Amino acid sequence: MSSVTATPAAPAQGALTKGHKKVIFASSLGTVFEWYDFYLYGSLAALIGKHFFSGLNETSQFIFALLAFAAGFAVRPFGALVFGRLGDMVGRKYTFLVTIVLMGFSTFLVGVLPGYETIGIAAPIILITLRLAQGLALGGEYGGAATYVAEHAPNGKRGLYTSFIQTTATLGLFLSLLVIWACRNYLGKEAFEEWGWRIPFIVSVLLLGVSVWIRMQLHESPLFKQMKEEGKQSKAPLTESFLSKNGKIVLLALLGATAGQAVVWYTGQFYALFFLTKTLSVDPNTADLMIAIALAIATIGFVVFGWLSDKIGRKRIIMVGCLLAALTYFPVFKALTHYANPALEDAVKTAPAVVHADRSRCALQFDPVGKKTFKQSCDIITSALAKKGIPYTIQDAPAGSLARLSLGGTSLESFEGEALDKDAFKAKQEAFGKALGEALTAAGYPAKADDARMNKPMVILLLTYLVTLVAMVYGPIAAWLVELFPTRIRYTSMSLPYHIGNGWFGGFLPFIAFTIVAATGNIYSGLWYPIIVAVLTAIIGSLFLRETKDVDITQ
Repeated sequence: MSSVTATPAAPAQGALTKGHKKVIFASSLGTVFEWYDFYLYGSLAALIGKHFFSGLNETSQFIFALLAFAAGFAVRPFGALVFGRLGDMVGRKYTFLVTIVLMGFSTFLVGVLPGYETIGIAAPIILITLRLAQGLALGGEYGGAATYVAEHAPNGKRGLYTSFIQTTATLGLFLSLLVIWACRNYLGKEAFEEWGWRIPFIVSVLLLGVSVWIRMQLHESPLFKQMKEEGKQSKAPLTESFLSKNGKIVLLALLGATAGQAVVWYTGQFYALFFLTKTLSVDPNTADLMIAIALAIATIGFVVFGWLSDKIGRKRIIMVGCLLAALTYFPVFKALTHYANPALEDAVKTAPAVVHADRSRCALQFDPVGKKTFKQSCDIITSALAKKGIPYTIQDAPAGSLARLSLGGTSLESFEGEALDKDAFKAKQEAFGKALGEALTAAGYPAKADDARMNKPMVILLLTYLVTLVAMVYGPIAAWLVELFPTRIRYTSMSLPYHIGNGWFGGFLPFIAFTIVAATGNIYSGLWYPIIVAVLTAIIGSLFLRETKDVDITQ
């Protein structure tokens, strides 16, 4: 089998050789496929919830689907520890092969896993287990790819060349959206939602074969190889990384760099998609296509900001990106509502949904076990509104009074269901739901976004702006993390803050944001989470982290 050649013992000044470019291409392409595998689930979260969590109510199905998505992120730091240690002790190349095989087979098994209706509770248990395996694999992937490429790049160009690794997450998402879009359009909506959603998962086994073949051709990193020949590699990477003065840098890298980068990344791509489809009721096919176009337009930004970071520094670009995100998220998402579903915006202005109720008898609209039935009069109204994605506010009413909903000039009274038996409550709930639907229609609330009224160019422009913010914070991050840590413990040290930031702060964002929205009734309230995290990162990073663009990483 052929091998990549022309890999020098250490980064050289000047342009990369043809062999170096092949290394970067091979590393990046393999990583694209791995991100494709990982993000298929996120793109199909709502649909997967119906197949694997069908024993729960509709709102809880979606929340649990997001939790299963987040489970893969939750274990990414543990994958970073396991594979980071291997990467620093054994080598960068071998971790590539292990992580890609683990990821590929886990993704394929999701595609053939029977649903809840077939094997019951075993379905979500196995699904979450596979998500955990994917998370472990991805936890070992990124640090290896970023370190591997950076250790091949010449001084003064690490920002540029590691930026190609930074494009892989977005390209993987782009590829997953295109495959889903093609399958949905070829099979039709009904067949796709019934069984066709499995095809993107199953065909990933072909990508696995390509990725393994690519990874087999790579040589070991020249810096690691030289360090190993000199007997200088770490014998205890975990201890050196976290139980020494290096541990302070790891913590600062998490809070002052990757946490903010992560929430900007997931807000600009995943939460934007959830917002379009779940909150604004945009047709999933249309939403996927618009996101894909925005990704195609803005992906060059990763390389541009990576290149720029070699000139003016990594820190400055990432901090500005976090601050811009915090300052503009509310107006941008409100503009998405204006251009994607203007009928919803009009209805909220002319006939706002106001629940008049005793606040002490209003529960949070989040059921963590999927079994609770909200039977108090306030809960009946707010749960029905949350299910339909209708924003609402609550106004105080006299203690013990029956809750009612006002929609402009229309008033709809709820009922108390605590004293009713199951059948009677169901009948009253269905009657209330029918009356609510009629009232919403009369008040101008749309059942779904009207494609004819949608200003698609403006929606795509707004999405492109969000992805550009992603490029600002994500393009230079790999070079910054690589340069913060010494070669002997680089893989381990950079992997943990990256995957805690992206796995926990970022991966749980859709779940946290959706839960906040469901609890408050405000469709924009979920944005407070990424805004607060981004601001904290900008403050900590600006004050306590150093600029590294001129650091010599051979030390």
